[in-house]
Amino acid sequence: MSQSGKNRKAGSGKPRSLLQQLARVPEKLFDGGFRQQYAALCFRRIECEIQILLVTTRDSGRWVIPKGWPIKHKKPHQTAATEAWEEAGVRGAVKKKPIGRYTYLKLLDDGDVVPCVVDVFQIEVNEVQDRFKEKGERRIAWVSPDEASRRVRDIELKSLLVEFKPKKVKRPATSMS
Repeated sequence: MSQSGKNRKAGSGKPRSLLQQLARVPEKLFDGGFRQQYAALCFRRIECEIQILLVTTRDSGRWVIPKGWPIKHKKPHQTAATEAWEEAGVRGAVKKKPIGRYTYLKLLDDGDVVPCVVDVFQIEVNEVQDRFKEKGERRIAWVSPDEASRRVRDIELKSLLVEFKPKKVKRPATSMS
């Protein structure tokens, strides 16, 4: 059965929203069933202005920041950096502590809906590659924080983007010889 077929009300022909699907099983919000993800808020400085990197999702094409599930043997900030590299071909200085978090409802491949908590890590981009794992599967845009907040749908993520002020990333001390 197709994804859209799984999400239709019987007889109505109209797809159910994620909220409607979750409303059918509200216990998911209270049984500790939140799933963890990690995201990268990638930015660059262009003439004293900040630009934020947005990517589209592979399925619906909506604008988001790079994010993904935990990766075995990687710390959360390393996972966020990996997602930024695979989804957009960018690397940079990563802040090891999250700068914020947001929640959203994730539609899984099996048609199930789960609430997710996403810890967001800042990455100041210093390398952009044309070749990366998910090239051709996503669109990429560098936009102002205001434009980024207009493009994304998730309310909590909108707030993070519009209020974003880069924080200094601690660099390892270098020895002087």
